[in-house]
Formats: sequence, C-alpha cells, structure tokens
Amino acid sequence: MTQTAPDSEDTRNTPALVAALADQLRARGWMMATAESCTGGGIAAACTDLAGSSEWFERGFVTYSNEAKTELLGVDAHQIAEHGAVSELVARAMAHGAVRHSRARAAVAVTGVAGPAGGSAAKPVGTVWFGFMVDGRLSSETRRFAGDRAAVRAATVRHALARLIDKIEANED
Repeated sequence: MTQTAPDSEDTRNTPALVAALADQLRARGWMMATAESCTGGGIAAACTDLAGSSEWFERGFVTYSNEAKTELLGVDAHQIAEHGAVSELVARAMAHGAVRHSRARAAVAVTGVAGPAGGSAAKPVGTVWFGFMVDGRLSSETRRFAGDRAAVRAATVRHALARLIDKIEANED
C-alpha cells in the first residue's frame, strides 16, 4: 500500500531518532538493515554512530547505481528500466531485498533525486521514495523535500528513521 506521508516533519534530531529506533529494535530482539541510494549510506552511518549499534544494526547496502540495486538487492532490472530507479516499485523491491539478503526483521530503503540536477517534471529534485519491510509487511511512501542536496539528504535520513519507528510500533497489533 502506498502512503503519502503528512507534510509535518518529525521534530526530533537524528541522534534522538536513532536512540528511539534502537530501543524499539532491542525490545523485540530484532536486527535492521538499510538499502540506500540517494543518501549514500547516511542512514546506516547515523545508526552506527550510536555506541552498541551492533546489537540491532545488521548491515547496510549502498546501492547508488542501478546495477548495484540489481546485483546486491535483487531488484528486477526491467522494473528499473520501466519505472525508473526513483519509483515505488524499486523502493519496495530494495526494502524486500535488504531483508532477504540479511538477518534483519526490519529494513528501510530510500531512492530519490537529491539534486541539484537530475530532476524532471514527474520527479523533481527532492522527490524520495521510501520502502519499509517490517516483520514481513511491505509498505512504501513518497515525499518531496525542499532545499539543497545536503538538506534533502538530511531530511530523508530523519524521515526514514522516524517512519521506521512508526512502522515497528504499529506492528504490535
């Protein structure tokens, strides 16, 4: 199911989000993985900045090229060719692949246009697709962030962390 996230930004800073995520994962005994394109490993770096992250952070895939998405995560090259790397199908396939190729029970994937170039009318700079796989449940959403390349990437990292926390908490039903 595709969701478009609300316009409001999570007001917690990145270290606070990582600490909250760590608490959620530790409480369940789960590991997580990341599959990143436009953030270039920024989510994994934020997670591993927290001491003791090896208890809950299993691995990160930086799949910046289309070939890496296919080779490391199993994303279908035809999906990329048909829908583009920045698409719902690719974000979902990246999240699924991160879990399939790891020991993680939770994963977040991001693929987007950080800028300053590379945007189009259909996918302007700041467009990011997120894929989430939590305990076998796959979901996705898109956001468009304002600002320069650094701002888009930083907002993507924060949003990925905040929404993964939400997805893990919602999994308790």
